Amino acid sequence: MNTGHTQQEIKFSDESLELVRNIIARYPQGKQKSALLPLLHLAQAEFDGWLSVPVMDYVASLLSIKPIEVYEVASFYTMFNLKPVGKCLIEVCQTSSCWLLGAEDIIKHLEKKLGIKVGETTKDGMFTLKTVECLGSCGTAPMLMCGAQFHENLTIEKVDTLLTDLKTEGKRKTYLDEVKIDKY
Repeated sequence: MNTGHTQQEIKFSDESLELVRNIIARYPQGKQKSALLPLLHLAQAEFDGWLSVPVMDYVASLLSIKPIEVYEVASFYTMFNLKPVGKCLIEVCQTSSCWLLGAEDIIKHLEKKLGIKVGETTKDGMFTLKTVECLGSCGTAPMLMCGAQFHENLTIEKVDTLLTDLKTEGKRKTYLDEVKIDKY
């Protein structure tokens, strides 16, 4: 797992850079900061699932804004990771509906199965476990999110199947997995 980004490697792919230009062009001159959230999502997806200071500085330069403006936004929203995470960030909802319907048991099972505690990453860099506040799926509790996918009505068996599937696939999951890049 990458523990840091160096300034030399911080550059969007040509495809992403074209998308960045299109997103920025949606906003009036002088209001390009409005593109910050989608650009942070793109950056996180492209740069190992997290936003290092050099990555945030790069985004600031693309928007012609001060780096602190990017840091403020990235540190406010929990969907942005400011430290390295595993390829699969497992976010378990722990609010009322999920908690009442077994989220605590799901979290304990994940900790035991993965050999980590909430907030930690497995030694192989595959999984990071995180608890989050409401993901808006109360009617299908308990649930978790991995990348853009909701996994609902969880049972221990469903969690075990999910872990096996994710491990077999071995691919980084991001919030943009379900987004068609030309439609973002």
